[in-house]
Amino acid sequence: MRPKNLEKEQAIRSMALDIIANEGLENLTMQKLAKAANISPRTIYIKYENKEDLLVKLFIHEVLEPYEAAILNGFTDGMDFSTGTKKLWMNTFTYLKNNRSHFALLQHSKSSPLLNKAYQQENIVQGQYFAPVHRFLTDNADAGVIKSFPFDVLRALLMSPLIDLVNEYFDHTTRPVQIITDEVIMQCCEVVIAGLINNK
Repeated sequence: MRPKNLEKEQAIRSMALDIIANEGLENLTMQKLAKAANISPRTIYIKYENKEDLLVKLFIHEVLEPYEAAILNGFTDGMDFSTGTKKLWMNTFTYLKNNRSHFALLQHSKSSPLLNKAYQQENIVQGQYFAPVHRFLTDNADAGVIKSFPFDVLRALLMSPLIDLVNEYFDHTTRPVQIITDEVIMQCCEVVIAGLINNK
């Protein structure tokens, strides 16, 4: 792809993420996107079949892949449960608070068919992304280190509180005091770890 085409491609994707973050997924239209990226709608349709095709590609290549890389930075599935969980939490918090538009698309994907559509279109199966996290949770559950639940339940218990805290972080960016700090994140992480550890 020629440099000029690469610039257009990046402009389309960046502006699409900005619109989703600031105005919501429902307000993203190809016409609005073309105007924001300073290109013709025809240029967008050369690169993407429709809005759904754009969203799927955005989700996989602009959000999911860099999100996975950031979360797994410095993490190994052989870490002890407390150390590994703290690493996952801090990596996730740091990445998401610095990538609000990515966080917005991740959140939208949960309440729309986008996630399943993206996975089907790209032939993605569970465990293809975040495989070390899958092994980390499964191995710790099998070893009796943490309470035994189905994997999807363990993932929700581990990460859902953090995602809610990231929501609070963004809510407080427009308030006088930011209550969601790195220190608070680690304190909350300790609570989650204590809740999951098997004390029997």
